[in-house]
Amino acid sequence: MRMNLQTPEIFRTIEDLVAMAPRATGTPGGVRAAEYVAERFTAAGLDTETLEVDSYAWRSTAHELAVGGQRFECSPILHSGLASHDWTGAAEHRLDAPIVDIGADPVRKHDVRGRIVLFDLAFTMTTAHTLPLTRYLYDPDRLVRRREVLGSRNPYVTTLARVMREAMRAGAVGLIGVLRDYPESHRYHNEYYRRTLFALPGVWITRATGEELRRSLAGARPARAAGSAGPATGRLVLDIRRERVVSRTVLGVLPGRTRDAVMVQSHHDSVSPGAVEDASGTAEVIALAEHFGARARAGEQRDKTLLFITFDTHFTGYHAHMDFARRNVLAPDAPWNIVLNTTIEHVGLRAVRGSDGGFESVPETEPRGIFLNVNPAFTRRIAQLVRRHRLVSTSLLGAAALEASANGIPTDASFTFVAGVPTVSLVSGPLYLYDDADTIDRIDTDQLVPVARFFADVIDDAEARRGSTLGLVPTRIRRRLPRGRW
Repeated sequence: MRMNLQTPEIFRTIEDLVAMAPRATGTPGGVRAAEYVAERFTAAGLDTETLEVDSYAWRSTAHELAVGGQRFECSPILHSGLASHDWTGAAEHRLDAPIVDIGADPVRKHDVRGRIVLFDLAFTMTTAHTLPLTRYLYDPDRLVRRREVLGSRNPYVTTLARVMREAMRAGAVGLIGVLRDYPESHRYHNEYYRRTLFALPGVWITRATGEELRRSLAGARPARAAGSAGPATGRLVLDIRRERVVSRTVLGVLPGRTRDAVMVQSHHDSVSPGAVEDASGTAEVIALAEHFGARARAGEQRDKTLLFITFDTHFTGYHAHMDFARRNVLAPDAPWNIVLNTTIEHVGLRAVRGSDGGFESVPETEPRGIFLNVNPAFTRRIAQLVRRHRLVSTSLLGAAALEASANGIPTDASFTFVAGVPTVSLVSGPLYLYDDADTIDRIDTDQLVPVARFFADVIDDAEARRGSTLGLVPTRIRRRLPRGRW
């Protein structure tokens, strides 16, 4: 029964969500996206609830970068200039200070006290970095194994948090990040990395702008007065406002006969058009909710409850994710025994830096990984399903070793994962993911149905098994491990 798993229907849902963008937490677009998901879940026959959790909305009201009267085009480093993690209010950061260029060096190699740090942002995770975790790779056309693909970098594992921490400790007053590994766009919408307070104000500039700025700094030094051999002075402005807002996560429940439950998850919020991140994942969750809802209306009864959920706060600190894990996984009185999490993110095409410096789409699937920590037999069956549904350019990544770490896995499922839930989480990292270039034309339409059918079969496979045996580590041992250390 596949009546709801069709490309036109899934793509129309993506179009609807993109039309609401940006769907940022606490904004009208974010509220409308949550209402839309709730309406679809209810129409599918699910018991639907909107989970409200406090979070924060950060915005820049003014930003500027200038040296010697010359202004340089820039965008703010999101969530920078904060006094504390829970600070709210308005702040004006107006810096006139020497600029020290550290390039890709560690901050400690330079005297940055009282100065603005100019640094090259590095994207530190390539496709090749996933190879040690790879348990299975479905790559029939050998696209992933090409040198340029193995060397491609995703935009969410970066040096930003490290540079921010080191610069703060060393007494710097601001940051200028050069998007060295990025196309010619400064609209890089970084996440809020909740373990690092972004106390310093900062801005992003493109690689070409970085080269221009460095020429300007080099030219300013000889012109300085005799006896002033220090770095040239620049002006950095970042005015910000941060407010406490209410996030809206949508939960749709299809009750089963037992407390055992399977999650089907994505996130509906975005800070850009958000087509691939994550209208694509949300559309897949909605399609699966309608698919299993139709089966229930046709008389199918299941032992395991299905929890369809689209989270908010992916870009503002994951407050909703942590709250859900505390209440529904870690709490002794949790309403369900969640035996499996399935998470779907980023069904998108690959992109590279084009000859014009911009984002150039490549007509092939972005390499993706399925992080999992399920038992070997289940892993083998999942590999067979990847092959059966032709999920090209897809790796199965063994994540069990990450389960007891505070960092977890780089997906939306991380918090239930480190809380002890066996997980099957699909994610990819196309270059445009955090940019305004994440538009509807980046959707990998040929893979929408294969992904949906794959997850429908994974959910059905879990239904046929004892929930306590799905994980790589048996439940009775898993419950003794330290949890909730995020």
